[in-house]
Amino acid sequence: MDLKYIQQIAIELSLPVKNITNVQQMHVEGATIPFISRYRKEATGNMDEVQVGNVIDKIKYYDELENGKKLF
Repeated sequence: MDLKYIQQIAIELSLPVKNITNVQQMHVEGATIPFISRYRKEATGNMDEVQVGNVIDKIKYYDELENGKKLF
């Protein structure tokens, strides 16, 4: 994912870019939302399941936007 999208997600959700990048990487590797929020707190800055889910939703949105898929 392009850094500009990660920075935009960080701004929209008021989270550090590093945490967004870490969540994105774990998600790409196949980690689930509960796993990320429970067992990778050091990488996410103690984000809960809702926050991790919001980050992943935004990542999916920007991936689709970047790839030219219809969003509506």
